[in-house]
Amino acid sequence: MKVVVYSIQTHEKELLAVANGKMHDLTLIANGLNEETKVYASGKDVVVISGADILKSSMIQTLKSMGVARIMTRTLGTDHIDLVEAGNLDIQVANTPFEDQSPKGIAEQTIRNLNLWGAGKCVGTACCCLKDCPVKS
Repeated sequence: MKVVVYSIQTHEKELLAVANGKMHDLTLIANGLNEETKVYASGKDVVVISGADILKSSMIQTLKSMGVARIMTRTLGTDHIDLVEAGNLDIQVANTPFEDQSPKGIAEQTIRNLNLWGAGKCVGTACCCLKDCPVKS
């Protein structure tokens, strides 16, 4: 999958690269997702964000128009994402809800979700979609 990861911190880069194992085409951006950096999402399947990246309705619409079909947050919560708008636009949303919330654990969860989506499966407990997912695990 083609993936852009926003708000990536230095200590996360290696952990994400190791967990990925060159499976997915990752673009790592230190800056957050905003009007100036949204261009990096063009042509990507998935946008991965942090809790500091706020995805209001207008940004979700922009991402959809750029071809983004999935959004993942490297957090437990999803209050920073307009889940209703994502659902209206049939954008799948996932988080990283597993017990290991260390940077390594979050990196591994992120790649696990990408692997499941890439295989056409639902991400299970990480799914934050408000509608029933079109694919079931």
